[in-house]
Parts: sequence; structure tokens; C-alpha cells
Amino acid sequence: MAGAIASRMSFSSLKRKQPKTFTVRIVTMDAEMEFNCEMKWKGKDLFDLVCRTLGLRETWFFGLQYTIKDTVAWLKMDKKVLDHDVPKEEPVTFHFLAKFYPENAEEELVQEITQHLFFLQVKKQILDEKIYCPPEASVLLASYAVQAKYGDYDPSVHKRGFLAQEELLPKRVINLYQMTPEMWEERITAWYAEHRGRARDEAEMEYLKIAQDLEMYGVNYFAIRNKKGTELLLGVDALGLHIYDPENRLTPKISFPWNEIRNISYSDKEFTIKPLDKKIDVFKFNSSKLRVNKLILQLCIGNHDLFMRRRKADSLEVQQMKAQAREEKARKQMERQRLAREKQMREEAERTRDELERRLLQMKEEATMANEALMRSEETADLLAEKAQITEEEAKLLAQKAAEAEQEMQRIKATAIRTEEEKRLMEQKVLEAEVLALKMAEESERRAKEADQLKQDLQEAREAERRAKQKLLEIATKPTYPPMNPIPAPLPPDIPSFNLIGDSLSFDFKDTDMKRLSMEIEKEKVEYMEKSKHLQEQLNELKTEIEALKLKERETALDILHNENSDRGGSSKHNTIKKLTLQSTKSRVAFFEEL
Repeated sequence: MAGAIASRMSFSSLKRKQPKTFTVRIVTMDAEMEFNCEMKWKGKDLFDLVCRTLGLRETWFFGLQYTIKDTVAWLKMDKKVLDHDVPKEEPVTFHFLAKFYPENAEEELVQEITQHLFFLQVKKQILDEKIYCPPEASVLLASYAVQAKYGDYDPSVHKRGFLAQEELLPKRVINLYQMTPEMWEERITAWYAEHRGRARDEAEMEYLKIAQDLEMYGVNYFAIRNKKGTELLLGVDALGLHIYDPENRLTPKISFPWNEIRNISYSDKEFTIKPLDKKIDVFKFNSSKLRVNKLILQLCIGNHDLFMRRRKADSLEVQQMKAQAREEKARKQMERQRLAREKQMREEAERTRDELERRLLQMKEEATMANEALMRSEETADLLAEKAQITEEEAKLLAQKAAEAEQEMQRIKATAIRTEEEKRLMEQKVLEAEVLALKMAEESERRAKEADQLKQDLQEAREAERRAKQKLLEIATKPTYPPMNPIPAPLPPDIPSFNLIGDSLSFDFKDTDMKRLSMEIEKEKVEYMEKSKHLQEQLNELKTEIEALKLKERETALDILHNENSDRGGSSKHNTIKKLTLQSTKSRVAFFEEL
């Protein structure tokens, strides 16, 4: 009895000790995950769990986003998850997204998973038209997206129509031109074929390098009013704060880089910006909601911190990550080179095999022809031999008849008749016998010549038969296949070696490899500048090519603004912002308040 009571008490205490949990669903750009969270968990506990699950170390770019009353909000790290104004129905849903964007994706995004998540998010924003992208650049970006998904272009696999079910271009771009899906696919595939040899992570990085120069990339827009009550747009991004006309989200009117801003704060709906120069008055603006001010402040603090961090030496963690990434990149590059060499050797072996099969087939055909020629020669020789024998017999018969005629003539002469009549008759018969003997002699001579000719033909036929037999013997004794295991050429001494032992792969990484990699990076920079020029020429060529198919009446306001910027010789996004910051901070603040 006592044991039973103790058992129940132990079970009850165990039950009380179990923490209460709730279910959370995390939606990333390409997956969904569910976790059981303790009621006491803070935002950082959940965020760290998601990052560990994804294997993500560059956590400072990301956050957990949710929507409240049509306004975007981000989970605070130091606040309990359930203390946020989130729906209490389970599972509680958060979106794991990039909250802050890098200035230079190639230099800042180290991990492959980070690059992939940014690629998926930016691609979706372009397709959803949250980032404006001109038509020609949309086609180029689509070609890199196809390379990332399908790998190298193979005409035997990627046949016409293989992109029919893919969403690759913004609907705005598709509707702007009188072009069929097949025509768009043809232009995308033409560029896709040029990306041969790029791995998925390389194609995704090329996508980001092009996308990061789009005017709306990484910018969060908020409706604000200045002191005069003028409606404006505030843009917050990795470079600073930008003020836009509500009708033009592409080109800011003025900009304030983060290194010019000392302090940011808000009170109710009023936002206050303190410039770094204390002699310059603060400038203020109002937003529509207090909740929006909170979001603006979060984005400003995060972007400012990252802006200052980029201009300092990397932390030990980032240095280690970059070193690991460089080693991994070098390893992958050499692995790709090894695979490329193996592929080349395999293709050469296949070409050699095809050539040997072709030669074997050719020799078989030659042997067949030689056999047929031999059979024809043997048949011709038999016929000629038979004909020569018949001709010899005919010649002998004619010679015999000629001899008999000669004997008859001699007999007639010996027994000549005395009378004139008999004499005349005998002379006539003698004359006829002489003519007949002459004809027989000529026919005998002709037959003898024909027999000689037939003998010569027979000799030539037998010689042809001998040559045919000799050629057939040569074909039969030729080696059909050379050795198929050629000794591979020795690798250059500066390339690290791979040693295969059983199923393991050992990799020797030398100091010279890093030096060589550095030289290759410098070389790639030069090549990149040349490719950029070539790329711009291709973009202009495509733009000119499809311009005739454009439906002007379908152009959006952003299309018109982009075209006007292009006609004025608009420069890159970064250069535009630099030009806007040439004036003093004081004059820009005054300009903002007078808008």
C-alpha cells in the first residue's frame, strides 16, 4: 500500500516538473519546420534553435518575422516569445527571413547556406515585384536561376519547353512585350548556355551580385511626413537613410549615410535623427503608427551596427568562417578541376572508342568487299580457263581441216583430168580449195591469238585473286583495339594531389595553393571587369532586340522612371547615393525640411 502511494507521488512530482510547451512553425524560403518551445523561452532561444537546425552561423543578417494588423514585425531576442503580440493559436507561425542586407554580397556572405537563403529571398522579391528589375536584367537573372537549378546546359536533356512550368520573370515584364513563352525561353536559354561550368553556389552569387545594384534592393520603405506635412517615403538600407518622393522609389532625393548619424530615437509617432556634427540641428519626421516607428528604429540600429562593423577588422569568429570558406572554396574548385579532368578523359576515351568502332566497321566493310572481289576473280578465272580450252580445241580442229584441204588439193593436182573441161573444172575446184584453205588459215591464226589473249587474262585474274587474298590476310591480322588504359599525364607540380585509398579521399593542401588561389582571385577580378563590359553590351543588345515588341501603353510608372534615368545616363545605385551626399549634412537637412 505504502509502495503504491509512493509510486503515485513520484509520478505526480515528475508530471509537475515537466515544463509546459507550445508548438511553433518556422517557414524558411524553401522549407517548413515545427518545434516544441517552452513557455518561458525568449526570442533568442527560439532563434538560436532555428539557426542551429539550419547550420547557419551568420545569424546577424536574419530574424523571425510575423505580421500584426497588416504591419510587419520582428521577434525581439530579449522578450518572451508569447509576450509578443502574436496569434495564440498553435502552431504559432514565424517566417525566417533576411532582416538586414549586405553592402557587397560576395565579400560579406561567407556560408553557402547564407548565400542560398539570400538568393531565394531576393529572387522572390524580384518575381513579386517588390524589387524593380528592368526586362533585360530579368532575363539575365533568370538564366542564372536556371543554372543554379539545372546545372550545365545539355541540349539533349534541356529540350524546347523544359522551362514551361518555371516562374522566372516578373509578370510585369511578360505583359510588357508581345512575346510568347517560347520566345522568352529561347532568350533565357541562350544566356543559360554561356554559364557552363558554374556550380550552384557560384550561379546564385552571380545572381546576387547583379541584383544588389538594383535600386530597390535591400530597401525598406515607410510613409513619413516632414515638419511641413509633406508626404514622403523613408528608405532604410545597408548604406543609410534615404528620402524618396512617394511616386519614385528608384532614385532618392537626399541621403544620409550611417557614418553621419549619431543618434536615432522616437517619441510616439515623432522620429528624431541627430547628425554626427553637433553643430547641425536635429531633424524630425512623423510616421503613421507607433508600431512603424518601432520597426524603423530596429532596422536603423541593426543596419548602423553592421555598417560600422564592416569598417572594422573582422571578429575572430568571422575570420575563422572566412578562412574555412576559402579552404572549402579551394577544395571545391580543385575537386571540380579533378572532375573536369576525369570528364575530359572519359570523353576522350569515348571518342577513341567511337573511332575504333568506326575503324572496325570500315575494316569489316573492306574485308567483305575483298571477299566479294576474290569470289568474282575466281569465277572470272574459271570462265576464262574454260573459254581458252574451247578456243584451243577449235584452233586444233581448224588446223586439222586446213591440213585435210591441203591434202585434197594435192590429190586433185595429182589426178588432174586431161580434157579442157575437166581441167577448167579442176582449176576452179583448186581455186576454191585455195580460198577455203586461206580462210581456214586466217581463222586458225585469229583463234590462236584469242587463245593467247585469254591466257593473259587468266594470268591477270589469278594475280588479282592473289592480291585479294593478301589484303584479306592483312585485314584479318590487324589489331582491332589499342590498349584502353592509357597512362594519365602527370599532374603539374603546383596542383595538390588526391590519393584514393579504398573508399577514402585524402586531401593535401599546401601553402602554394593559397598563393595560387590569391593569384587566381586577382585574375578573376580582371576577367570580371571584362565580363561586366561584355555583359552590359549583351544587355543593351537584348534591350534593343526586344524594344520593337514592347507595348508602350503597358509601361508602369517605375518603367518610365527607369527609362528616364537610363536616358540621362544613370549610374549605379552606389554612385547615385555618393552624388547625393556631396553636399554638406546641414544643407541636406535643410533641404529635407523644406520639401
